[in-house]
Amino acid sequence: MSEPHDDERGFTELATDLTAPNKADWTIARRFRGFMPVVVDVETGGLNPQTDALLELAAVLLDVDASGKLIPVDRVHLHVAPFLGANLNPASMKINGIDVDHPFRGALDEADALTQFFQPIRQRVKLNGARRAILVGHNAAFDLAVINAACARVANKKNPFHPFSTFDTVTLSALAVGETVLAKALEAIGLSWDSQQAHGALYDAEQTAALFCRIVNGFSKPNGRAAMRANLGALKQP
Repeated sequence: MSEPHDDERGFTELATDLTAPNKADWTIARRFRGFMPVVVDVETGGLNPQTDALLELAAVLLDVDASGKLIPVDRVHLHVAPFLGANLNPASMKINGIDVDHPFRGALDEADALTQFFQPIRQRVKLNGARRAILVGHNAAFDLAVINAACARVANKKNPFHPFSTFDTVTLSALAVGETVLAKALEAIGLSWDSQQAHGALYDAEQTAALFCRIVNGFSKPNGRAAMRANLGALKQP
């Protein structure tokens, strides 16, 4: 039986790599010019971040292992109650399958949800010596717009994400495997997709994280550094 890929192992197992004595000094922040990628997926009551309800938040936190490979190490998942006056588009609700009135949903109001969502991200940004987080997503601009709109509604000024820059796995997938649909990109790169779990924020974030890690690691040197970056020190040698 072949060894599992890093993105197919459990989060707890992966996290133990980070305590290894030989953990690479090539940190995730150094790999991405001071930024720390965080994979995010949101579920909403429609496509307008200003008027449609934010219903689910999920994030997968990443780090590098002893060999410099990008790996998932933690996750955050929260249900969110629709804000007062929020729109719930029937077509969107049919796709995401969320019952906002389910008695065991455990939804938080937007203000509390954002505070709890941001806290572990901010902690890991500090731990990794990063300047700030940068959102990774499949059609990432939408996820970031939803989070920015929610922050504006509740006056949350502790958003750890860059306000407009993102890493979009749509673009990365087009480059790496010639696909832009998440399910097809995962299949093309050798990862699984379960349509029954799709459109759940946590599942989509986990699969997007697996895709992002596989692509980045595929475009990295064995020590984790960017594959195509020139060795400027060597170029300056006489």
